[in-house]
Amino acid sequence: MTILEEIIKHKKAEVEENKSIYPVKLLERSIYFTSETVSLKKYLLRNDKKGIIAEFKRKSPSKGMLNEYAPVEQVSIGYMQAGASALSILTDKKYFNGKNEDLTVARKFNYCPILRKDFIIDEYQIIEAKSIGADAILLIAAVLEKEKIKQLSELAKSLKLEILFEVHNKEELEKVSSNIDIIGVNNRNLNDFKTDINTSIELSVKIPDEFIKISESGISSVEAIANLRKCGFKGFLIGEYFMKSANPSKACAEFIKKLNNI
Repeated sequence: MTILEEIIKHKKAEVEENKSIYPVKLLERSIYFTSETVSLKKYLLRNDKKGIIAEFKRKSPSKGMLNEYAPVEQVSIGYMQAGASALSILTDKKYFNGKNEDLTVARKFNYCPILRKDFIIDEYQIIEAKSIGADAILLIAAVLEKEKIKQLSELAKSLKLEILFEVHNKEELEKVSSNIDIIGVNNRNLNDFKTDINTSIELSVKIPDEFIKISESGISSVEAIANLRKCGFKGFLIGEYFMKSANPSKACAEFIKKLNNI
């Protein structure tokens, strides 16, 4: 069993448990359920920003603990003060040491687009995303069938959530549905967790022009972003590079400062 298969197996059990503890009717009573969402698409296209989606994650399955005690309030505020375009918050508990409360805390202290980063396999998780204050959700092509992607994206749209559709190869691109807002190329192989920026560069020509393109994982230099921009990428999701620092928001600020000079 691959790491990805293990994660999805656990996620199915976790979702069923959450449904019994936090029923949909309870989620729909959240103050965020009727709140206006902030557009990730618009923020990625802003001329005064650099397209950095700064990610908060304490742990990864491949690298282990990155920054166990990082305070989400301080780091998320610091990311936005550094000039990030948006936040990505890991909410998976078992494999990334995240929690839904991390996103809600980030929402409380920041007016910006927030992506809920998790392994979404069920409609319940989309309702849950809205209830905790997310503006956008992640749908991973590698773990979903085309019809399921269509169903989940339709529900997300009805809740005014934008959709980041993540692919790793051209076969997964064929699963794209009309409701998708942004296509993200994950440079990390989800089976062995190795990263290669060329994954984004090679797939860029396959992505239709009507979609905003972002590159995810393994980005650690401004030179990489310069090359990705030449291929039409507007957004760059960076987590590990910032989070492995003792001061993630400072690392983000220094990175964006370098970006201003290219």
